[in-house]
Amino acid sequence: MSLYTARTTVTAIAVAFLIVLAGCSTGVGPDTTPAPTTDDDLSQTTTGTTDANGTLEVHFINVGQSVSTLVVGPTGETMLIDSGHYRDDGEYVLQYLQRHNIDRIDYLITSHNDADHIGGNAAIIEYFETEADGIGAVYDPGIAASTQTYAEYLDAIEEHDVTLYETREGDSIPLDGVDVAVLGPPEPYLENEARNENSIVLKLTHGETSFLLTGDAEDDQEAYLVDTYGSQLQATVLKAGHHGSSSSSSESFLDTVQPQAIIVSSAYDSQYGHPTEEVLERFADRSLPTFWTATHGDIVLVSDGQGVSVRTQQDAPTDPQALRDGAPVEPGTSGDLVERLRLGGEPVTDPTATTVTDGGTTSGELSVATIHADADGDDRENLNDEYIVFENTGDESIDLSGWTVTDDAGHTYTFPAFTLDPSATVTLRTGSGTDTATDLYWGASSPIWNNAGDTVIVTNSTGEQVLSETYP
Repeated sequence: MSLYTARTTVTAIAVAFLIVLAGCSTGVGPDTTPAPTTDDDLSQTTTGTTDANGTLEVHFINVGQSVSTLVVGPTGETMLIDSGHYRDDGEYVLQYLQRHNIDRIDYLITSHNDADHIGGNAAIIEYFETEADGIGAVYDPGIAASTQTYAEYLDAIEEHDVTLYETREGDSIPLDGVDVAVLGPPEPYLENEARNENSIVLKLTHGETSFLLTGDAEDDQEAYLVDTYGSQLQATVLKAGHHGSSSSSSESFLDTVQPQAIIVSSAYDSQYGHPTEEVLERFADRSLPTFWTATHGDIVLVSDGQGVSVRTQQDAPTDPQALRDGAPVEPGTSGDLVERLRLGGEPVTDPTATTVTDGGTTSGELSVATIHADADGDDRENLNDEYIVFENTGDESIDLSGWTVTDDAGHTYTFPAFTLDPSATVTLRTGSGTDTATDLYWGASSPIWNNAGDTVIVTNSTGEQVLSETYP
């Protein structure tokens, strides 16, 4: 027997109870009433707020014929949605999390309990509960699977006493600084509790940008979403449902969501033909730039609340009908990320900025004055003593609004509206605080700069690299 728990609508301590896995088709939960779906309620749960502080990162990890998505909020809270295929036992996901210094998962989301989505759940729970700073809570749609992978996942939850919430439409996930609306699965479940059609569907809203993540939702759940939410499904970026299967990303769904870009997570040589030519044709008919983990590698979307920077490991075609012309990137491959596209927002153009290829600065003469990578004491307990000092050594002010600072591991900070006057300095501190004219705060929950050596990379608002400083 294994542990299951109560709905997220329960605000007190979650009530746990046991279910027998053998012969079970659904997790058992309290008899709750679904959240009302009036127009006012739907607007509140799907539109979020136009105010945004800091940056939101959405990482689509290259895990082959599977999916795993890491979300890092403006204050450093983390959400991991799915964990890859059972064949690799979460290996690629764990490597990626460790490479990016993720030491805690605040919210572990299981979109649905197919083995290619929960393959690493047990290993990830074991690692974070025994070697890192733990798992905050697990969110699951509540439909069981009769697989060993599923049994091991629930056994890990029970062994480490991790809170497990059965999650349905109308619930919420409190990621700090981001509106996270749960749009599915509905109650009652669709299509006789088919797992794909009852995936947890999330809409993440940060300022004027949003991301729609639909798990393996197919035509029935997509139709339900369109009928229930209509135009409130509109999102800046859509992760294609079911790895780019033709049973998902329907014409009506795409026309309702109106995404500006598509992300597909599947293997280069997918035995299922994902993404299918049929669905790629739908994307092409709408001129949607499409990024594929198989050819672009890891894909990271960075939102400053006004627009979204799309960054990938490898430059590859984004025309849907030329997607397969890109060279494959093996899962687990590491590499620097480069901005390929910016969606929305109003990039600030600095007329003095020029592209620099020798590791120097722009003609605006931005330079790194100090790199203080080793904070006093335990770096993790003193994040604001880890910092970079930038100086304007030129004669004219530099508008840094929308510029980014990145390290070798791909962690990214985006400057808010900020102007650096001649001879002035600004200190970018890793931790959290209130921005001032002299100090800015990354909002990270763990150290960024490697004490043994790293590279400070600055890119302007048009995507041009203007500064690269390596230490020691």
